[in-house]
Amino acid sequence: MQGVIKAYDPATGLGVLVCDTDLAEYDLAPDALEGSVFRMLRQGQRVLFDLAEGQATRLRLGSEVDLGTPSFLTTAGDSETA
Repeated sequence: MQGVIKAYDPATGLGVLVCDTDLAEYDLAPDALEGSVFRMLRQGQRVLFDLAEGQATRLRLGSEVDLGTPSFLTTAGDSETA
């Protein structure tokens, strides 16, 4: 699943993210950053995550590409390169 960090407190490790697909909010699991490249999270940061017992876990780098590009941008881009 993919989402965006809504809030994160580095002192406590508590945080909340919002899922892209249904806009549901999930608390970060206590071990959400274990084994990941993240040591710190910032508000608005895009992440990939798994759900375990209703909490977000296994955070990984998210991708803007996964959101898709609006068709009017790809059409304009194609005509300029032709």
